[in-house]
Amino acid sequence: MSDTSNASAARFARLEREVRYLTDRQEILDCIARHARGHDRFDTDLLTAAYHEDGLDEHGSAVHPAGTYAQWANAVHSRAAELHTHNITTHLCEIDGDTAHCESYVLVGLLHRDGTTAQLMSGRYLDRMERRDGTWRIAVRRCTVELVLTADASLLRTPFFKEQGFVKGTRDKDDMSYRRPLELDDASVPRW
Repeated sequence: MSDTSNASAARFARLEREVRYLTDRQEILDCIARHARGHDRFDTDLLTAAYHEDGLDEHGSAVHPAGTYAQWANAVHSRAAELHTHNITTHLCEIDGDTAHCESYVLVGLLHRDGTTAQLMSGRYLDRMERRDGTWRIAVRRCTVELVLTADASLLRTPFFKEQGFVKGTRDKDDMSYRRPLELDDASVPRW
């Protein structure tokens, strides 16, 4: 084989490894994002599918297997808040074959049931992700809480804000994020 052929083969092999790495990272981040969406939409199927069947989730002293985590999380969120959003920010990922160790910072905004106060929680998801049968899912998740802030959310209840007509998310599959195709002509959406 010529030097040119060897160099081309080496470049192709490097490119193949880099594409695999980038594809793995994106599949892992997509799994984490679907998990967050599952929380906010109370989508038990989507939330459960983020875990392998034998996966475990630790939130404080509560440790749940994948099959029961979504019901527990939905009940806790429902008792504590009218609405909430899980926002994944900084994401680090170390991939070693079919195992990845990830650290994802998360900001969780919770609108209290009274509609006038909110909390912002800042923490991290520490995940061991595994690729099984070609699919990345959570094998173990540990959740940290680093900071909690309480804020005035009464603006949401003012006539001024309500006149703006912003769409209000829902905790089910009626949420607009599930609509295909997404269009502007649907008057049935909930608004503040």
